[in-house]
Amino acid sequence: MELAKCVYELVRYLPKEETYALSDQMRRAAVSIPSNIAEGQARKTQKEFLQFLCVARGSKAELETQLLLASELGFFKDAPREQTEKAFSLMDEVSKMLFSLTEKLSN
Repeated sequence: MELAKCVYELVRYLPKEETYALSDQMRRAAVSIPSNIAEGQARKTQKEFLQFLCVARGSKAELETQLLLASELGFFKDAPREQTEKAFSLMDEVSKMLFSLTEKLSN
């Protein structure tokens, strides 16, 4: 959820013309990660949980791509550097956590 909050703060720096494009996509992908983890955990079987973790990993990959694209296009030039660095750091942390949990439940 910390990553989702960070993304919500960061997209405020995107150009206004991206409000209904990249900004919306990034927020949806960011919210999708913890939402799918929560929904999967609430399911009855471990197999279902794994399926939702895979969806969360897909959303993480989507968000990572969008963050990289926005960064390469210079959309975060007015954002505090530590805010952008925090988003990428949290992205790495979430990635490792999802991978570890998926591996543990798969074995």
